[in-house]
Amino acid sequence: MNRISIASVAALALLLAPVAALAQYSSSSDAAAPASWAVSFLPAGGDGGKVAAALSNPPAKAFSAVGIAANVSPLGIGGQLATNINSHINVRVEGSFFNYTVSDITSNGFTIKPKLNLASVGASVDLYPFHAGWRISPGMLFYNDNHADATYVAAPGTSFTLNNFTYYSASGSNAVQGTGKVGLGDGSPAFTITTGWGNIAKTKGHWSFPFEVGIALTKAPTLGITLTGQVCNKQGLNCVDVATDPTVQSNLAAQIAKYQNDLDPLKTYPIVSFGVSYSIHKN
Repeated sequence: MNRISIASVAALALLLAPVAALAQYSSSSDAAAPASWAVSFLPAGGDGGKVAAALSNPPAKAFSAVGIAANVSPLGIGGQLATNINSHINVRVEGSFFNYTVSDITSNGFTIKPKLNLASVGASVDLYPFHAGWRISPGMLFYNDNHADATYVAAPGTSFTLNNFTYYSASGSNAVQGTGKVGLGDGSPAFTITTGWGNIAKTKGHWSFPFEVGIALTKAPTLGITLTGQVCNKQGLNCVDVATDPTVQSNLAAQIAKYQNDLDPLKTYPIVSFGVSYSIHKN
């Protein structure tokens, strides 16, 4: 399991520092706001009416609403917790997980059993330019353990290919088998940017159905494949060990490079999230 690095904690602190300052400012501003009786001394029409309405409905205080949400996204099944800083800003933390084992599939002559393991924790700042509705959310995925594991088996006597070169798996217990692993961004923290609709920490009302789209800017995915056993010619003769034979290892490395090239686009990992939330707030 990956540990949260000092760099990721520092980056998170930099992300949330302006929010803490805004919270302090918001609290001090509320304390200095004019008393409600002052509204009665303002003229009813024109600009006076607008000011009167603003004073009668002051901005929500910092941390006056807390929302919880459940969502689904390419990062898995998630839970979110958010609170408001002022009328334009919320802070949100979320965690996602998902495990799934795929039935045996066949590729290049191998029978493969992949298992998807998703686990991540992140935080973001939700910015609402128009108080509610549409938002933009910079953030960071500071715990990233999203990966897939797989086992490979080439049945005795069957053929498989590496880098377009055909091999034949040896008989009996010497048949070729192996393991593989794909990591999303090598498990490193990643900055995220999303946009969407809906407010988890609503100061009025309770239910919301948030939706967001965006990306996580991870490092390039990693891929490793290890094979054991022996390969032979078509007649089952002249067998060599796949772990030590330089030709087999060279073709395996070239095959991994091809797979790696296919995976590279995932360094910009898509995020599409749907959810439902409930907010608890002070009236």
